Amino acid sequence: MVDEALTSADDELSAIADDELLTIGAFAARSRLSPKALRLYDRRGLLAPAHVDDATGYRYYRAAQVERARLVGLLRRLDMPLARVAGVVQAEGLEAADRLDWYWAQVEARIAEQRALVAELRDRLCGGTAEMDARFTVETVDIPERAVLIESRRPLVEELPTWIPESLDRLEAVARECGGVAGDPYAVYHAEVPAGSEAGTEGPVEACVPVADEAAARAWAERHYDGPGTARVQVEPAGRLARTRIVGDRVTLALFVAAFEAVERWVEAAGLEIAGPGREVFFPERVTAGPQGPGCEVAYPVR
Repeated sequence: MVDEALTSADDELSAIADDELLTIGAFAARSRLSPKALRLYDRRGLLAPAHVDDATGYRYYRAAQVERARLVGLLRRLDMPLARVAGVVQAEGLEAADRLDWYWAQVEARIAEQRALVAELRDRLCGGTAEMDARFTVETVDIPERAVLIESRRPLVEELPTWIPESLDRLEAVARECGGVAGDPYAVYHAEVPAGSEAGTEGPVEACVPVADEAAARAWAERHYDGPGTARVQVEPAGRLARTRIVGDRVTLALFVAAFEAVERWVEAAGLEIAGPGREVFFPERVTAGPQGPGCEVAYPVR
């Protein structure tokens, strides 16, 4: 049995003898990666060694694997998560390039958001709160009692631009089957939305669409309920909102947060009290067309 195992190991080595084998140290030097990184990439299925010695556990790599190793290393220099790296290196040609482009577009969008946030923070640190609030006109509006279709989730900040419009589109399609959409759709933020590894620690966020026929909506929800995250129906009582509109071709996170804070300060100055979580109200034209596009509203229930 031992002889058979040794013969099998010898056969394996002979099969790859024509392709130069490198120790992990030599391969690390040639690929410009550390042995620690190579072990991690092996565990994640990104770059498995060509041979692992059963007795010693030593890893050996083919020289032909150097190009893939260098590609992984360069992608990691872009701070690309390992799961995304795997998607790129496992694809080929144009598909791999498209995956790289998609990732980098997300990076640039995040940087643009952070740049706007830096400008907002700089104004705040320089004591410009009054000037910042002057950008927003706050008013109150009464809302009637109404039935609302709701879909909830605990998303990350970076997921919101995709999840909210997709959820509202789904709910509006249901509302049209149940007497029609009975008001502007909105999202309710029950807590600060986290980023990165803090997923699931706060929230949730609710995507909401007022619906005309409550009975039809409840019947639909009963037929299609499939656990948490699926649509449900809730009656929103009549009340009052303090709101302000944000206009522009792009609503940044910094502007969004500043608008909420402006409403909060206005509510306090007016002698009112915030009576519920903040919300973002959308208009039928959810994609703005220019600097004076419809944008959105941010609001708080007040009493």
